[in-house]
Parts: sequence; structure tokens; C-alpha cells
Amino acid sequence: MDLLQKIYEAGVVGAGGAGFPTHVKLDCKVEYLIINAAECEPLLNTDKYIMMNRGEEIIKTVEEVGEFVEAKHLIIALKEKYTEEINSLKDIIKRLNSNVELFYLGNYYPAGDEQMMVYEVTGRSIPEAGIPLDVGAVVTNVGTIVNIGEAMKDNPVVDKCITVVGEVNNPTMLKVPVGISVKECIDAAGGTDLNEYAVIIGGPMMGTIIDDNETHKNHIKKTDGSLIILPKDHYIVQRKRKPLQTIINETRSACIQCRYCTDLCHRYLIGHKLRPHKVMRNIGMSEQDEEIMKEALICCECGICELYSCPMGLSPRLVNVYVKGELRKKGIRPEKGSTDIESRDMIEYRKIPTTRLMARLDILKYYNQNIDDIKELFPKEVTIPLSQHIGKPASAVVKVGDNVSKGQLIGKVERNDMGANVHATIDGKVLEVSDKVIIQREDNGVIL
Repeated sequence: MDLLQKIYEAGVVGAGGAGFPTHVKLDCKVEYLIINAAECEPLLNTDKYIMMNRGEEIIKTVEEVGEFVEAKHLIIALKEKYTEEINSLKDIIKRLNSNVELFYLGNYYPAGDEQMMVYEVTGRSIPEAGIPLDVGAVVTNVGTIVNIGEAMKDNPVVDKCITVVGEVNNPTMLKVPVGISVKECIDAAGGTDLNEYAVIIGGPMMGTIIDDNETHKNHIKKTDGSLIILPKDHYIVQRKRKPLQTIINETRSACIQCRYCTDLCHRYLIGHKLRPHKVMRNIGMSEQDEEIMKEALICCECGICELYSCPMGLSPRLVNVYVKGELRKKGIRPEKGSTDIESRDMIEYRKIPTTRLMARLDILKYYNQNIDDIKELFPKEVTIPLSQHIGKPASAVVKVGDNVSKGQLIGKVERNDMGANVHATIDGKVLEVSDKVIIQREDNGVIL
């Protein structure tokens, strides 16, 4: 069985982002295979744990994947501050006489952005609305590499490593089955003393925010890697939840056209024609320049303009999200730009230092929290979405009342579909089949 077939059968998707189906992504031949181990956003620690504990498997799998895609360069890109992880990987590379290389990134945001990482490693800018393949590269997360290694042994994706930090009593690393509730993860980290709190699923810049009363009905997916618990009135929570009409009104009344949102935008800096300040002017002045508005389509929504750049506390990111939605209603999609682009001169001087970003976000006090050793959770029930990735949802292949075992296929897509298979993550009985599959087992869940 070839590598892509094994990856497809195991349901591997991008572990650190939108969940692009890996059997589709790796169906290519490239010059560079780049493994993203930079953990782009502040407070995340999952990739570091994976590198320290599964380093040999990572190196061997990178070699295997590199041979498959015929890459000349096998690169693990990680932050230069990860000294312990770097030393561990270097020892393994030397012992295995591997041709995998380490590439060191600065401690800035967004070092782990796919397009920024490709630029750093190769010196090439991906075209507007393009992908790394356009410049001879493919990028995959280090967690995805671990899942590929498991797929090679015929083990499907059923577990996730999750960092739980912020306002919890015992910040910790968890190994959990996909489909466990967010509440159970928070409880395993000692819970919180806050009466009211919000949870960021993902990173503070691009993560999804839910309230405390939603934690029992939100469940860990293949793409999740972190839970950050914050007070409900925290700066990040308040900024991200500002009503759209308020944002538009503020734009019209307060945008001073300083262009900081543009000057610090990393898409602009790698050469893209994305100028958030121009989009803001179109909204603020009720101008109708559709060519300017189309620039919003290539915004990656990293949040720099919203949470770092703007001196007036405006939200160019959310304005771009609004504009993109309006353009898509008209059937307007981003157009791929030319590969003949160059980065702008100031790119090396306009990277956002992570510690300064954390200070601006008021999360420095959570930096370098002592993380408990990993705990493995065995919940009584899991709720597994049939869509955890970009593309087509899986179709259920089980029914209510079926007994299933951990690793059994419960949702299927065809090999040529843009989608991923889904598997049972615990042994038990199927209680519900809809856009999700709920499985319950009879024994009580315990924490080891």
C-alpha cells in the first residue's frame, strides 16, 4: 500500500491549522519539504512537547515523506529559542546520519505562518492567493508528521495532545481522544477559580472563543492544540467580540490613515498587494473602489492589524472579514498573482517580537507557566464531528446502537474527495449519528 493510501485511510489532516487533508497535500513533487514546528502563536507548547518526546519518529517520518515527494531539502523550521528541542533533534539527526536539516526562526509573530515560513526558508514569496507548491515547497505541521508516522503503522488519528494554560489551577499537557469535551480538559487542569471565563480554542490571535457555559458542548477536533482560559472581560475577548456595526462605525469615525496596519502586515511585506489601510478608507469614506476592496480577499486574518498595529484600537482584520463575505456573495474570489514578486525592503525590521505582542495582549503573566507532565484522559463519552477539516464532510458508516472499537472507521470520504476519514476514538456504543457521531462506553472515565 502506498504512503498516500495509508494517510488517506488514517484520516490525517493538518494538525496545526485549518485541517487540509494530508493525502491531498502530499500528492506532489517538490524541492522543499518544510516541517512547521514554530508554534506560531504565544502560549502554545504542544509542538515542543512532541519534538522532545517523539523526535526519532519525527526524523524518520520526515525522511520517508521527503523521499516520497522527492524533496532535495528536508527542513524542520523551529524557533531558535527552543534550545532543548534543538539539541535533542540535533543528537537524533547525528545518530541516524539523517539528511534532515534544522532551520532557526526568530521569536516573532507570525513565524509559524506558512507563507512567512516559506519565505524565511527559501527566500521565495508565494504569489497572492497561491500555495507553497507554487514556489516548489510543501509545508506540514510537526504534529501532522507524527500522525503520518502512525498512519504508516496503520494507526488512524484518534488522539490529540492539548496544552491547557491561562487561568487554570494546574496548567498541563493532555493526551485526549478526539471528541472529548473542552470542559473535561479544563477540569483535568485543575479547573479555574474564575466565576466567569472564556476559552480560546487555539492561539490568542487566531483562535476561536467560547464562553464557560459552552465548554460542555464543544469538543476537541483533530486540528486543536491548545485551550487558553481567560477572564470574560479580558482585552482579547472584548476586542474579538466587538459587534460588526460598531467596528464599521468606529472605522468611519476614527481611522486616521496612519497605515500601520499595512506597514506591519506580513502579507504586504512578502510582496502581496494587500493594503488594509486602503480598505479601511473605502469603508470609512463610503468609497466604492472594488479593486481596492478585492485586496481584502488575500487577508489571512492573523490579527496583527487588529491586536497590535492600530493606535486607534480599530479592527482592520474584522473589516477585511466583512468585506470578504460581501465579495463572496457576489461570486468574487481571489485571483492568483504572479510568482514574479519580491518582498519589501523593511520586512526584516517589521517582525512583531512575541514578548512585546504578549505585553500588548495582556497575557505575559501566563508566559512560561509551569506545565504539569502529560495526563492521559479516558472520557466516558465523545462527540466526534464528521467535518473537522477543509473540504467535504465524511459520511457516517455506522448507525445508532452499533458497538464500535477505538480506531474503527465511522465516517468515510472517497480517496479523490477533498476530505478526511473519521474514526472512533474510544470503545463503546453509538448514541447518535447526525453531523457528528456520539459514542459512549460503559466503564467510568479516569485520569491516569
